[in-house]
Amino acid sequence: MTSNMIRYQLELLDPHAHLFSVTLHIPQPQQPLQKVSLPNWIPGSYLIRDFSKHLIDLQACDSSGKLIELIALDKSSWQFACDSAATLSYQVYAWDLSVRGAYFDDQRAFFNGTSVFLQVDGFEQQTHELELIANDFSKQNAWRVASGMPAQEIDPRGFGLYQAEDYAALIDYPFEIGTHHSIEFTACGIPHKMVIAGVFECDFTRLKQDLIKICEYEIELFGSAPMQNYLFQVVVTGNDYGGLEHRNSTALICSRDDLPYIGMQEASDGYVRFLELCSHEYFHSWNVKTIQPQAFQNADLQQPQYTHQLWWFEGVTSYYDALILLRAGVIDRTRYLQLLGEQMTRVYRMPGRFKQSVADSSWFTWTKFYQQDENAPNAIISYYTKGSLIALGLDLLLRKHSHGSFSLDNILRYLWQQHGQTGRALQEKQIEMLCSELSGVDFSDFFAQYLYGRQDLPFADMLAEFGYIFELREYQSLGDTGGTLSKNFLQLSLGANLKPESQGLRVTHVWNDSAAHKAGLSAGDLLIALKGLKVDSIPQVEQMLRRTSADCEWSCHYFRRDELRESKVIPQKAEADRVVIYPSNNCELTDETLPWI
Repeated sequence: MTSNMIRYQLELLDPHAHLFSVTLHIPQPQQPLQKVSLPNWIPGSYLIRDFSKHLIDLQACDSSGKLIELIALDKSSWQFACDSAATLSYQVYAWDLSVRGAYFDDQRAFFNGTSVFLQVDGFEQQTHELELIANDFSKQNAWRVASGMPAQEIDPRGFGLYQAEDYAALIDYPFEIGTHHSIEFTACGIPHKMVIAGVFECDFTRLKQDLIKICEYEIELFGSAPMQNYLFQVVVTGNDYGGLEHRNSTALICSRDDLPYIGMQEASDGYVRFLELCSHEYFHSWNVKTIQPQAFQNADLQQPQYTHQLWWFEGVTSYYDALILLRAGVIDRTRYLQLLGEQMTRVYRMPGRFKQSVADSSWFTWTKFYQQDENAPNAIISYYTKGSLIALGLDLLLRKHSHGSFSLDNILRYLWQQHGQTGRALQEKQIEMLCSELSGVDFSDFFAQYLYGRQDLPFADMLAEFGYIFELREYQSLGDTGGTLSKNFLQLSLGANLKPESQGLRVTHVWNDSAAHKAGLSAGDLLIALKGLKVDSIPQVEQMLRRTSADCEWSCHYFRRDELRESKVIPQKAEADRVVIYPSNNCELTDETLPWI
């Protein structure tokens, strides 16, 4: 290794204790004091996570091997004095299965640099080296390495020397290590790979074909790609879901039921959801990794960074993730309209949309969105979901005023060319101004009402312009997510989300002013009886609601902690909050008559 670079060595130390061993070499520490620190949050996930809590036995020594005193400055930074080369050593406890941290057991290892690599103050812009050490454990298990970090000198299994252009790059290349399955393909001439770890069955041929369609469409949408190669890193579990974008890769987690199986005819809901996730995170390669708000460019990872713009970077991405599946030919229009209806339902079931604007949802993501509690439906709105609806409304208006010649696609391409490819960050409210400037339409009132205000967009009128009917209906079951037509409605509602448990039904959320709220029920209560009968299943409650009349008073017994309580509940008229979108009778589903999709 080059001796004058900041360099790290990482070894898979103990799979049963879930420990990585890390060594950091600093050739010429700053004088008189050198500061080192570990990030408190990871880009793309806006919550202070305190990764340093997993550092163990941090020590420093000089070039002669003599221990150096490390002085803690705060919870995640230290300083020391040394007039020769210094070496820091520590262990990292890796037992976070999510895409945001580090994980290690006898089946696989995964880490983000934010969890394992201390930053050396003053040297952030220099080239950083990483040596991933192969040991007896990795060799005996024939583990392989998958990462987007540029390799310098590695063995056939990927262990060895890697290099990142600076510290920001170093922490933006996650590593997946184990016996994963690999799928390789090219999209628009660019090499792509997906590695999948875990216990699963999969129709790899179908998955590969669908990924090619998605990736090629997105590259062609923007006109060029920001990466020379790309890696999807997937871990499969029983029932998890999520993703995190990186500069030439994404880390994904999904349920094994979300993967396609051999013999599958129509794509399952789980598989479509997984493809949406792939589409979403891949889209971030442009929209947030290269087209960036000022707040996230060279961001201080010790402190929260604030912006009102996540409606664009997450909301617009959420609008396009399913739309791209349609445009790429992975799903049909009927399936897309169902997905859109479900997405819109997630907004219309949130009375908190009248309490918080989407702009404020972005600004307070560090507390309110990323630390949601049981009162979230009543208090907040998501910049993902309502942000996607703002994107839809904006796209419809752009197409309407230009008679189909200008759309949100044009705004995206402009941002890619003028900001993504040039590295120029976007200032607050700049995107809103560009929408007006580029289209020639004044959108100031639009953003004042729907982005900075708390109003619902007039989708009934907006969609009618394109031959669609926007309908709000009652729910047909407690698990109804909207998106489909139905006539078998439940006319009454308790206004609470319930989760079956062995002894009853756990209340998880209560809507303000609902029947459950007025009866005194709260999140966490265990409902054990209604109308004098034990309740332990959702269908049982649905049947009670179908067979009762308005203004009928029910007895209600429940446990709050270990205290038995009794109250009366009067089911209320169900809200029309499930969204369905379908073509009007005089509108045929053809490309010519539906320029929107």
